[in-house]
Amino acid sequence: MTALAYGARACVAALALVLAACGVREEAPAAPPPISIDGSSTVFPLTEAVVQSLAGSSDAPVVTVAESGTAGGFAKFCGNEVDIVGASRPIQTREMIACLRAGVRYVEVPVAFDGLTVIVHPSNPVNAASVADLALMWQPDSQATITTWRLVNPRWPDRPLSLYGPGAQSGTFEYFKEAVIGIGASARNDYTASEDDAVIVEGVANDPNGLGYLGHAYYERNRDRLKALSIDAGAGPVAPTAENIASGAYSPLSRPIFIYVNQAALNRGDVARFVEHYINTAQRLSAEVGYVPLPESA
Repeated sequence: MTALAYGARACVAALALVLAACGVREEAPAAPPPISIDGSSTVFPLTEAVVQSLAGSSDAPVVTVAESGTAGGFAKFCGNEVDIVGASRPIQTREMIACLRAGVRYVEVPVAFDGLTVIVHPSNPVNAASVADLALMWQPDSQATITTWRLVNPRWPDRPLSLYGPGAQSGTFEYFKEAVIGIGASARNDYTASEDDAVIVEGVANDPNGLGYLGHAYYERNRDRLKALSIDAGAGPVAPTAENIASGAYSPLSRPIFIYVNQAALNRGDVARFVEHYINTAQRLSAEVGYVPLPESA
């Protein structure tokens, strides 16, 4: 060994000793940031089930899931604040523009079918309602005037009408008012509103005069405390069963639900693996939480 090589090796060894004495250690690779998900409370039960299905696996990612409603979720998603948004309706033009301006490209992934379920207290004698009945209940002209069940339908009981439903940030709210009242329509606002479907469940379950609507999974979780109305769109009452939702017979309240994924986030291996797992397990888990699986072709 030359004197130069020996001296270089001695310097490296001395430097290592100095760094060790100063407490400098080689750092482990930084953990990836959590996968962030926000959006629809309707999609939340399915997303929650997907996350829980990974619990205990050695490479399970850290995932944070919030519920600020479809519109609120898209606001964060198009602001590049979250990786994935759950949506109970397709993305709207104004949201597409917001994402475009922010440079957020995305992938739309349908994950299940839902049937918006109209619920009442189990003691309520009403078992079915027409789309016209629902429109009369919820149209803005009915605010403070349609206040009893009999004012909606003369065959119904003469008792107060209490309404519960999603707030204006909810995709379920937007879908329901367009399907029932009409495209571009507004809805009455003198009702108990919440972005959390569990609040709607509690409201109707504890109010013999209550009526609300929500994602089918929340009804399935609470069917011992609620009654689902059959809906008549003109061909007779149709119950919100899995078969009727999947076939489209439960119209116009059947719909797909989605996740939207930030395309840049998919470059992260943990996000790509999570989304692949979501897609691969959505059929099984959607049925478990109360939604209707997409067909294999979808």
